[in-house]
Amino acid sequence: MNTPLADLLGNRWLWTALLASTTAQVVKVLLILLIERRWRPEAFMETGGMPSSHSAMVTALATGVAITQGLGSPLFAAAAVFALIVMYDATGVRHSSGQQARLLNDLVEELRAVVREGFAPLPLRVLLGHTYLEVLVGTLLGIGTAFVIFRLP
Repeated sequence: MNTPLADLLGNRWLWTALLASTTAQVVKVLLILLIERRWRPEAFMETGGMPSSHSAMVTALATGVAITQGLGSPLFAAAAVFALIVMYDATGVRHSSGQQARLLNDLVEELRAVVREGFAPLPLRVLLGHTYLEVLVGTLLGIGTAFVIFRLP
């Protein structure tokens, strides 16, 4: 009989999803190093950017469930719907929020030039959501991670 800790540590679906997310975050930091030529390890903990770690995580989970439980299982349906909601949110609401933050930050800078004294709001975070390409790459990373983990003997 397994203990709850043994069950948790042996949960391949959970660990596969976390591995896919972590891999996406590592890739994000490495891409910044490669493209921008600067080391930004703090990007490991940031949302947004290439690839989407949220998409990688939820598609790894859904793919792992599909491989082990079948495409017709209720558990796969729940995991797939969950994945679709997360990806839709990443490209929709969160992406729009990031664009609005960028515009508001520009407006604050213009107001700061006019008002000068006593006007010092903190800038809003801009990189909140994802482009379709970032979500697609995260999705492919998640699917690939699950196939590697669940197809291993």
